[in-house]
Amino acid sequence: MRPLRYSINVTLDSCCHHEAGLPPDEESMRYWTAEMERADALILGRVTYEMMESAWRKPATGEWPDWMEEWEIPFAEAIDSAKKYVVSSTLGEVDWNAELLRGELGPAIERLKQEPGEGLSVGGVTLPTSLADLGLIDEYEFLVQPVVAGRGPTLLAGLRESIPLELVHRHEFESGAVAQRYRPIPAMA
Repeated sequence: MRPLRYSINVTLDSCCHHEAGLPPDEESMRYWTAEMERADALILGRVTYEMMESAWRKPATGEWPDWMEEWEIPFAEAIDSAKKYVVSSTLGEVDWNAELLRGELGPAIERLKQEPGEGLSVGGVTLPTSLADLGLIDEYEFLVQPVVAGRGPTLLAGLRESIPLELVHRHEFESGAVAQRYRPIPAMA
């Protein structure tokens, strides 16, 4: 069974709005590129899919835009070419190497997890909360930015029950950001 990993940038006050943290730097983009390459496919909600597509889809010209830094291109290429599954009841179709997931969320994700491979990655705000409530996330990875946002959506807001986690990896960045990876602690029988 391939694991489902939830990965996201988050501020010290648990804000996970994409504009609330620090702008990406070369070191964090290398880190996220490596994480992207660990995933066989991405699972995204509609909002995250549309946001990522608008930022990271390769233009029809085949050339990355002039505003993009050279060190952003490996991440852009990794996400552009990644297989994507989009959870949405409002989209009629998707492209960008994507497929719509229809039907009941839990069974659809379980089917994807049963396929062979290295792992699946989910990002965003709303969808991961639903997946966490269903007990489907096998690994949580937070890149904690050294900033207090004071506003915006927060990490896993509205979770029905707490999820005890154990730290399995920690990496400090020169910027002061810290990547922390956790796994759920199995319930005692």
